Amino acid sequence: MNAPLPTVHLKNAWKSSHPWIFQRLVDKPNPRPKPGSIVDVIGVDGEWIGRGFYNGHSRISVRILETDPNVPVDAAWFARKIGEAVALRRDTLKLDATSNAWRVVHSEGDGLSGLVVDRYDDLVVVEFFSAGMFRHREWIYDALSAQFPGCRFYSFADEHVQKQESFDFRGNPPVPPAVITEHGIRFRADPAGAHKTGFFADQRENREWLSRQAEGRRVLDLCCNTGGFAVYAAVRGASEVVGIDIDADVIEIAKGNAKLNNVRPRFVQADIFPWLRDAANAGEQFDMVILDPAKMTRDRDQVIPALKKYLDMNKLALGVVKPGGLFATFSCTGLVSEEQFLDMLRRAAFYAGRTVQVLKVAGAGPDHPWIAGVQESRYLKAVFCRVVD
Repeated sequence: MNAPLPTVHLKNAWKSSHPWIFQRLVDKPNPRPKPGSIVDVIGVDGEWIGRGFYNGHSRISVRILETDPNVPVDAAWFARKIGEAVALRRDTLKLDATSNAWRVVHSEGDGLSGLVVDRYDDLVVVEFFSAGMFRHREWIYDALSAQFPGCRFYSFADEHVQKQESFDFRGNPPVPPAVITEHGIRFRADPAGAHKTGFFADQRENREWLSRQAEGRRVLDLCCNTGGFAVYAAVRGASEVVGIDIDADVIEIAKGNAKLNNVRPRFVQADIFPWLRDAANAGEQFDMVILDPAKMTRDRDQVIPALKKYLDMNKLALGVVKPGGLFATFSCTGLVSEEQFLDMLRRAAFYAGRTVQVLKVAGAGPDHPWIAGVQESRYLKAVFCRVVD
């Protein structure tokens, strides 16, 4: 028989389908399990609530993984959950027909709170957001190896996550980048040299939709990162493409991605604020402008300043869109809601003196699912507009 799991008891009644239980609701167990230990969670009336990770150092004390008392959370559990996540992408969404780069596990959206996995051809990138997932990483690697035989792994955890979750992971040596294809367009995915896990697979459908409008147009890609939108537009026949980013390293990756596709966008390392002011003063106008900045904040107290920054950059970007041109604006700040983002766009248009006709509101691709009761997994906002005048 397996030894019984440690138990943690709740202070208040718990009726929720959300996997997170915060520190203030949990009695401190004695002895306290190590961060990331698997525990049974007991309610105030003694009823069994669920089974998941405990971390007494984290604001999120418990991450519920399993609500069937007869199902252990073990290596077989991880193999089954990761297998289900892969089957969704391969069998239901049929993503292999479109790309060899897609999100394998989307944390709470796949019932694996604190774990993100992206697949780039033979390279599988694992990002840990919780001590529990890091503590049980060998089970995760084994499950992924079964789904992607012969794959290479690259793993990491952001420093702020390690501090919040109280674990120490120095990561692994850099790995050679993978070359991936989506909608027939090639990119180099380099988790050691770019932001996030090496490539923004969440924008796949947005890149494809927008690029179909690019033929013959003059296109500006702001905060272009590794050149996703810019390269798509160039491949789809844009007359001119300019990509702007402040990060010199990602500009070099973007140039390499352009070469992979035999196209020649012009990439410029610059801060978009002075660049846009200078462009507007020079009378520059573009038929299509894309604005896709990095995450603005992880702190709820900084949402209002983040919205102010979005307002400023959207107002400036709208100033260089030709009348009748297209404007695509994005936010990957999960703490900013879709409603807040659309209100920001309304105000940016007002201050820029432009009339904006919203054509489409979207988000991340379907390989980034979210549970209806767990909004945290729904982070990307995408708004496609026509600037009327």
